[in-house]
Amino acid sequence: MKAPQFGYTRPATVEETLALLTQYGDDARILAGGQSLAVLLNLRVASPRVVIDINRISALSGIAVNDGTIRIGALTRHAAIERSAVIASRLPMLAQAITHVGHPAVRTRGTFGGSCALADPSAELPACSLALDATFVAASSQGERRIRAEAFFRGTYTTSLRPDELLTTIEFPVPPPGDRSAFAELARRHGDFAMAGVAVHARVDGDTASDLRVVAFGVHDSPTRMRQIEKVLDGRALTTATIKQSISALDADLHPRGDIHASAAAKAHFVRVLTARALGELVDAAAPSFAPALAKSA
Repeated sequence: MKAPQFGYTRPATVEETLALLTQYGDDARILAGGQSLAVLLNLRVASPRVVIDINRISALSGIAVNDGTIRIGALTRHAAIERSAVIASRLPMLAQAITHVGHPAVRTRGTFGGSCALADPSAELPACSLALDATFVAASSQGERRIRAEAFFRGTYTTSLRPDELLTTIEFPVPPPGDRSAFAELARRHGDFAMAGVAVHARVDGDTASDLRVVAFGVHDSPTRMRQIEKVLDGRALTTATIKQSISALDADLHPRGDIHASAAAKAHFVRVLTARALGELVDAAAPSFAPALAKSA
């Protein structure tokens, strides 16, 4: 199938882009990496009046650390995330997750902001953004708006971005020494969207966990925090026994729907197994032998 007819424009600045979004609103679609938009156009799921190509706007790309915040431009390619020493040392969850995003050709073109703005419930980066307490910066002709990840993802392919807003930056607080992350997913083939996945972040002191953020993805309409297991494990030692005992707490927040790949019961089982695996990685990462490497990377 071929794409419907649409207008095409390539602004050179953020200001030009915002003026176009003000003009066209819901009738416009942003072209960043194009890895998803091209498919939606060809399937005629999307029929915009105009496609706005932002690829020439260099101000929307890059990774920077300032005042305890890591800022990733929305147009930053997945491949840049994959190669970044800053991401590897400061946000290792992203470094781990990004290798599951498509394949090298996809990561060369796909963008961080594009993945988050698409809000596919099986995508890795939205889940990581929620687990790492990211803030999304959206610009419009009226000014900037900051949206916590908790409020940004609203459902399948739905975010809180308004039609006249452009996602410009994703901000992450720099994790302090002692914070640890883990990521696990199950896909039919490496590079496919996840059938189920888990992103976990916590502060670990010795073997005791606090401030846990356990996020499941690929099972609900959007990435979802598993708050009951966070509560159960908060302040407790992450041992094999406590992890095993806590897994049933997932059921309070886990209500998957089956699809063509797996039943609801299977998806729930996947999340239980992956959560136990991810929590186990936190235990390993917090072991005494890892302390020198942790101090160096922090």
